[in-house]
Amino acid sequence: MTDRSDPVRIALIDDYDVVVDGLAHMLEPFRDRLEVVELVDEPVAVDVDIALYDTFAQPESDHFDFCTLLENPYASRVVIYTWSFDTGLVAAARRHGVHGYLAKSLPAGHLVDALEAVHGGEIVVSMPHRRVNSAPGLDWPGRDHGLTNRESEILALITQGRSNAEIASLSYLSPNTVKSYIRAIYRKIVAGSRTQAVLWGVNHGFAPSGHRIDNWQSGG
Repeated sequence: MTDRSDPVRIALIDDYDVVVDGLAHMLEPFRDRLEVVELVDEPVAVDVDIALYDTFAQPESDHFDFCTLLENPYASRVVIYTWSFDTGLVAAARRHGVHGYLAKSLPAGHLVDALEAVHGGEIVVSMPHRRVNSAPGLDWPGRDHGLTNRESEILALITQGRSNAEIASLSYLSPNTVKSYIRAIYRKIVAGSRTQAVLWGVNHGFAPSGHRIDNWQSGG
């Protein structure tokens, strides 16, 4: 924990309001240590200590978004928040200059500790040894319908019009694994085709609800 009197100012970056709201709610008990700055409808015009980039339904193998954050003068440091820890993803993020790569399985207190350490100048990579559940308090589209975080990410990509091959590439999953996820998703939402799955997704919050990264593009 860093020795400072003011809370670390955090911007939460994801284009799904429910994801941002869930993360903000999880961090609320630590408001004496972290100040969450909401940046939704207007271009970035306020300094933050850390831009926390949540990878939900974002193209994890496309580094355009977090490079945009790294180049923006209003964010001192950039941290990726995910549970995809492919070694290639982590290495690429580090090469680009990301200051932290944190797992969604971290309990809230440990996440806050890690963010304070990043703010203090450390490079923090919380590499999980296996796939575990997301930390309590997080939220995502479809959670109330029994979809896991990863299933929801896959359905969001389907709703965006991504093909199976694109989903596999963007999420660093094998094509067979993607197909397994899609079968599980169709079963849970009672969809018999991709068209039905897309319509279900559009009607249940799986289309992006914000444009936060666009605001950061215009903030520099």
